[in-house]
Amino acid sequence: IRMQKIYVENIKEVLRNKNKLEKELEIKMKYKGKDIFVDGKAEKEFIAIEVLKAINLGFSVNSALMLKQENFILQTINIKDVTKRSDLKVIKSRIIGTHGKTLKTLKNLTGCNLALQDNQIGIIGDAEEIADAIQAITSIIQGSKQSNVYGKLEKQRKRRRLENNSVSLNFSE
Repeated sequence: IRMQKIYVENIKEVLRNKNKLEKELEIKMKYKGKDIFVDGKAEKEFIAIEVLKAINLGFSVNSALMLKQENFILQTINIKDVTKRSDLKVIKSRIIGTHGKTLKTLKNLTGCNLALQDNQIGIIGDAEEIADAIQAITSIIQGSKQSNVYGKLEKQRKRRRLENNSVSLNFSE
């Protein structure tokens, strides 16, 4: 019997939602300390591990469960991989913004859910939109002004909307 194992820092959150997670993900979970063992069909186990990784990054159970949707993926950015700067507190506060405003704005502009845990930024979203979110967060980490990043995201969204509209117009002929 092969089972997937994952270490979960936020074990309380997982155990509080164990029944919901098992039912939604169609798997069984056992745990020993902070290790969680996931048992189910291979593809269900894979999604369950991704959901648990997301919870580990600070996503709510409901946000993490979005990963069940077909085109949704979890990406992580390690701040240390993007910058050589050592003032990570400053960088993290730029990502979060005053009262979480930057994270909220990025979420609205990219359509992705974002979470920050230690030096990891988690992104859950549609595979297409995640690229924009990664680009935006990377730019902020590297020192771009938030307003410039927002402007670029708005342009990308507008362009994508126009592309999608022209595609649907072509099909209706």
